[in-house]
Amino acid sequence: MKTKFKHIWLFILFLTLGSSIAEETEKNIYVVPIQDTIDLGIPSFVKRAIDMAESDNSELIIFDIDTFGGRVDAATQIKDAISATDITTIAFINRRAISAGSLISLSCDQIYMTDGGTIGATSVVDMSGSKQSEKSQSYMREEMAATAEKSGKNTDIARGMVDEELSFEFLVINGDSLKVDDIEGRKEGKLITLTTELALKYNIADGKSETVEELLSNLGIENYNIITLSENWSEDLVRFLTDPTISSLLTTFGTIGIISELYSAGWGIGGTIGIVCLTLALGASYLTQLASSMDLLIIFSGLLLLAVEFVAIPGFGFFGITGIGVLFYGLYLLLIPDIPVSDEIYSQALDGFSWGIVGGIIALMMVINLLLKSKFLEKFITTDSNVSNLKKNYKKRGKV
Repeated sequence: MKTKFKHIWLFILFLTLGSSIAEETEKNIYVVPIQDTIDLGIPSFVKRAIDMAESDNSELIIFDIDTFGGRVDAATQIKDAISATDITTIAFINRRAISAGSLISLSCDQIYMTDGGTIGATSVVDMSGSKQSEKSQSYMREEMAATAEKSGKNTDIARGMVDEELSFEFLVINGDSLKVDDIEGRKEGKLITLTTELALKYNIADGKSETVEELLSNLGIENYNIITLSENWSEDLVRFLTDPTISSLLTTFGTIGIISELYSAGWGIGGTIGIVCLTLALGASYLTQLASSMDLLIIFSGLLLLAVEFVAIPGFGFFGITGIGVLFYGLYLLLIPDIPVSDEIYSQALDGFSWGIVGGIIALMMVINLLLKSKFLEKFITTDSNVSNLKKNYKKRGKV
């Protein structure tokens, strides 16, 4: 009888130890895709992924990168999030990490590239593809160098990815001085872009793998569980709302809607549309760190001045003009990234904002014209006489 119980206890102990060992040896590896254009919606996704990995006590995050670049401010946010985590991070360059993708890759602890991959060409350009001022280039040049230095990569090559005026013939790689004769960008006038083989040779990449599984095998990691993350609906929505065209339209319609509502008695569809549009635009901008608390304070101050003008003070004077000016200034600030930029960026932001307002006004006038010719407007006005008078006055516009 004692022997029987002994065997049972040994069997239970074996199962417990086996389960414990399995739990200890199986590792959760998080794979985070960073692909296509780097925009302001990706940083929140990357931060969420890192938080999940940290909560799960994961020991490794792999960023699956394939991008031609994008916004510098978005890439900087991603870089900061990656640099801040204590989890080992690997950039798996799955074909290319160009421009902003290079900065993100260098922020990781290790870089692995597929055969035929590329990394580099990180010069800062504007929306038209023209090179920005030395102020912007200097910032990006040293940002790349500092990031490369932190992860033990070659700082001269990192600078050369940004500055085509940089030239060198020798590099110090792992304590040895090497003559450089096979990098096109080593001479003045060319930005550095490295192939996989050159990245390995000059201490930018740490290894070569064709798949995530092969990468893990090369690292000697076994008994793992790959968790591939993707953006959720809210992150997709934020990416859509922070698109420059969509953001400009939302702010324009929001501003015009609220101003038009202040001219009318009661509350109607104009004010509702205005509040919804501004809430979406400002909320998305704030979540992506494009709008600071000061920007929002300026915008709400402008709205408050307009409310004082139309509610407390009859007519249209100082408070109204000041309110519109403050409101437009706050909305303009939303288009300026929170990094050193050239005068061209300010000019482009002003042009884009101006055209957005003009386009929004034209679109709004077209909508009003269609509504006044239909019965749709009658649903939002209390009496038929109001509708008829509004239509009558609209048809007489321009007549004396």
